[in-house]
Amino acid sequence: MIVGVPREIFPGERRVALVPSVIANLVKVGAQVLVEAGAGIEAGYPDADYSAKGAKIAANRAQVFHDADVIVQVLCYGSNDETGAEDLPLFRRSQALIGFLRPLGALKTVQEIAATGATSFSVELMPRTTRAQNMDALSSMGTICGYKAVLVAADTLPRIVPMLTTAAGTITPARFLIIGAGVAGLQAIATARRLGAVASAYDLRPAAKEQVQSLGGRFVELPIEAKDAEDAGGYARAQDESFYQRQRELLGRVVAESDAVITAAVIPGKKSPVLVTREMVSHMAPGSVIVDLAAERGGNCELTRTAETVVEYGVSVVGRINFASTVPYHASQMYARNITAFLLHLIKDGKLQLDMSDDIVASTMVTRDGEIVNPRVREFFSLPALATSSKEAS
Repeated sequence: MIVGVPREIFPGERRVALVPSVIANLVKVGAQVLVEAGAGIEAGYPDADYSAKGAKIAANRAQVFHDADVIVQVLCYGSNDETGAEDLPLFRRSQALIGFLRPLGALKTVQEIAATGATSFSVELMPRTTRAQNMDALSSMGTICGYKAVLVAADTLPRIVPMLTTAAGTITPARFLIIGAGVAGLQAIATARRLGAVASAYDLRPAAKEQVQSLGGRFVELPIEAKDAEDAGGYARAQDESFYQRQRELLGRVVAESDAVITAAVIPGKKSPVLVTREMVSHMAPGSVIVDLAAERGGNCELTRTAETVVEYGVSVVGRINFASTVPYHASQMYARNITAFLLHLIKDGKLQLDMSDDIVASTMVTRDGEIVNPRVREFFSLPALATSSKEAS
């Protein structure tokens, strides 16, 4: 079985789906790895390193798609809404596709992937269970994003982050507020603390309090209670507008007292809730920074502009997207380990074994045989349930 690794074509994307160190694990289970020439260069992995580990180098993208039984990408068509459509004519029926697909984004995109006949798997839909923990690419990339967001905030701030005692007197530490204590938010707390900042965090999920405190952060408690704060997968549930209105009123004071705010509240498949309003920003001290990790889905800050940095009331609002791509070496390494764990779960006797009674397979498979087969995706887009479920196949 041939696993193909094409070069990423999203503008500015520097990651690669597999790195040389994972090749040996795939070879052991009977897979051959075919890498497009130059696919790993920008992440720090030259072709020679792949060849040394047993991979073959393809001269061009068309060869990878033509020869491979499984295509692994970082940003597949769906996540790559700028140039991803170029890959559609290259897919063939029963070929497998694994990567970020953004399956709850646009129905038309998912239908176009289904129409190719490819069997696609979306890593965003990986269940958050113990069995699937080493396959959870979304958490891996969230870790990178939380780390880098704090570095960007620190670099943008016109002040030093840690407390310093100097001959010129004592410099007080910067105050960081993290809104949304998921994987990215927790890493942001840890990174801010490492830099010497005073870190506080807010999350509507009560269970987040212990996690925040375990990292040395102060948990901001508001006299407001969310209904069904999280879903079965551990993700925050969207709340009604009255909840968000009250939340903004109560968070206003905390935001105004912060030097840097990292927002990381994302609801899968939905527009990001506005948690920081223009008025709240106007009360922040000039020179303060907001880094909005939800910028790609509209942003948690009312002033966020996707992929831009704007300055309002003297406050820098950073709406940069694709943070993980700015740390391509380790982001690729982490992603490759997740994808390899997933492939090793699927490959038996040198072939893909797609057991639909397995929750990992059933949760992540989006399309098969020309149909959208994922129940969660069909429900999200209000599609009728399939008459018969896909059978176990190899």
